[in-house]
Amino acid sequence: MTISIIGAGLGGLALARVLHLNGIDAVVYEREASRGARGQGGMLDVHSGTGQRALREAGLIDRFHAIARREGQDLRLLEPDGTLLLQEDTPDDAPADRPEVDRADLRDLLLDALPGHAVRWGHALEHAEDGLLRFADGSSASYGLLVGADGADSRVRPLLTDARPAHTGQNVVELGIPDVDRTRPDLAAMVGRGNYWVLGDGQSLSAQRNGDGRVRVYLGFRTAEDWFGTSGIPFDDPAAARARLIELFAGWDPRFTALIAACDDTVLPRPITTLPVGLTWPSRPDVTLLGDAAHLMPPVGQGANMALLDGALLGLALAAHPDDLPAAVKEYEREMFERAGAAGRQSARVQEILMAPDAGRRMLAFFQPG
Repeated sequence: MTISIIGAGLGGLALARVLHLNGIDAVVYEREASRGARGQGGMLDVHSGTGQRALREAGLIDRFHAIARREGQDLRLLEPDGTLLLQEDTPDDAPADRPEVDRADLRDLLLDALPGHAVRWGHALEHAEDGLLRFADGSSASYGLLVGADGADSRVRPLLTDARPAHTGQNVVELGIPDVDRTRPDLAAMVGRGNYWVLGDGQSLSAQRNGDGRVRVYLGFRTAEDWFGTSGIPFDDPAAARARLIELFAGWDPRFTALIAACDDTVLPRPITTLPVGLTWPSRPDVTLLGDAAHLMPPVGQGANMALLDGALLGLALAAHPDDLPAAVKEYEREMFERAGAAGRQSARVQEILMAPDAGRRMLAFFQPG
């Protein structure tokens, strides 16, 4: 069988790696021109029961632990007036239940574990039908099984369902401070080694220490879908955009607006969209989905873990049923639908908390139930 994977993200690469370990060839088609064509985002917390399970199945768990940051599990939770609600510092001997890893480093780990010919760069899928793929560069390829691992705007998903991502009512602006320990040691100490959350009434500020010394800052707003166009934030003028964002946090502790003021000229608007929780589709023997293409969730820690495990478990199902493709796909989808549905419900609950009037206290109760 010819297995074609659309998208060289974490889930698609995990699938290709598990298939490779089981002696099954697959081709990964990626629209980007090369592995370094664009940035891959910030840190991921890779959970022991999902993402790390996938890496164990892929034979990469030791190499993962060599690049993971155990101290990235640290957490500080505050209210807008500066009240510290929760501080969790990770002991040196603590279990690595959710260590942080740079997304680019994790992707490189997976890429390096594949044969050089496994990924075909510069192949943007235009159309798929009746066993044939057509790409934007005019080339084509046949497939026996097509796996959509191509994210929120999947070109493969319409072959299985009419579902489309919908706006959640939250918009996020990403900023960042490079080389924070040297340039702003005061802010580096405030943020700490891991995640720093400040939650207010419909707004949030989170900061995350990255392995390269950068602190990524995310400003969240409970707003309408068209808010980026109506907010008056001049995204093409980074200095003016930062000034406008600081105005939106008037009344918050000055330490938090100082964090915004210290950011560089990276100002990226990110609307938050999701697929319906519990999305399913009638199984087809020749097409399936994984990761965000199958179950796009709010960015609260589940998505990448689900994608990695999707890829690993689909690979194992195909290896277990090499002569019965429909059975392999059905086995994978049955488990994935149940698992992703539960993760989607939990993610939606966290998203609801983040946008609540008493978000800080509710998040504290989430972390410390009872």
